[in-house]
Amino acid sequence: MFPATENSDRAARRGLVAGGNWVSDHVKMIDMWPPQDALASISSETISNGGGPYNVLKNLARLGAPFPLRGVGLVGEDVDGRRILDDCRAHHIDTAQLRTTRDAPTSFTDVMTVQGTGRRTFFHQRGANRLLDVEHFDFTSTPARWFHFAYLLLLDRLDAVEANGLPRIVRVLEAARAAGMTVSIDLVSEHSDRFAKIVRPALAHADVLFANDFEAEKLTGFPLRDSTGVLLREATEKAAGFLLDAGVRERVFLHFPEGVYAASRSGESGESAWQASVNLPAIEIKGAVGAGDALAAGVIFGLHENLPLQRSLELGVCAAAACLRHETCSEGILPSEDCLGLGRKFGFHCFEKIP
Repeated sequence: MFPATENSDRAARRGLVAGGNWVSDHVKMIDMWPPQDALASISSETISNGGGPYNVLKNLARLGAPFPLRGVGLVGEDVDGRRILDDCRAHHIDTAQLRTTRDAPTSFTDVMTVQGTGRRTFFHQRGANRLLDVEHFDFTSTPARWFHFAYLLLLDRLDAVEANGLPRIVRVLEAARAAGMTVSIDLVSEHSDRFAKIVRPALAHADVLFANDFEAEKLTGFPLRDSTGVLLREATEKAAGFLLDAGVRERVFLHFPEGVYAASRSGESGESAWQASVNLPAIEIKGAVGAGDALAAGVIFGLHENLPLQRSLELGVCAAAACLRHETCSEGILPSEDCLGLGRKFGFHCFEKIP
């Protein structure tokens, strides 16, 4: 639990700063995922926002967040970079620390989304993001309440481990906390053994962790599903507790298609809760890209506005459901009350089925 003076200071602050990967997503709808050397047909292509900070900030803007939004990162001096800056300004996102560089192109991702299932595969160009480093973050005068960083494992210089055994991102997280902000981190679902080396040491410098079931398994070593793929309640709760014990200061949010589980440290805010996802009909689902960031945006919105944890989780899963209704990361996001209306309209999945 935060000391009372620190909590009081944070409660008086307003706004969110988000930094990390800024990406131009080139979303291609395909009829099927082909075997090697075979062909699939592209039915449509959309260029939209991608990357954790860009997605979360734009989602918050579309949700109607009543607090200032600011971005930190690097984009190239190219068409995609200009598009990102223009889009942020259109959504009233401060771009003073979203800088441009001539040394690399704007990062982009080709997102191949299978029609009918929403399953997606990513082909990523790191571009300018690989140059993002500690000196690009300045928290000396920010009045913001929250700093959200994403994604760990996808930023070359900030992922680099220094002589003290800590990744460079720790310097950024410490600076944000020293400035009086709540710090949340998110990571990418990388098939590697780097979680223990890069992510685990960063946990103690974050107040909040967002992770999906795959990432939670990589961080903890605990299988969250049985041999048939069914999510296990006890294993999920155990994994969240493990991550708190590993250093996350305040809360862990583990999310999956079935919903989200939140675990908190004991004390005044020591509550834990499950929230099932919206029972969205399959015909409504256009793509799953960005759903995790939509959930994070909804949860952050709620906590920033001092909503109860359960209500914040509900807004998170409803924002994720809205995201699923469009093939891009943010174009499906509705004002917060309209997102919550999706839960009222379609209801929620039944968590009693989870053993």
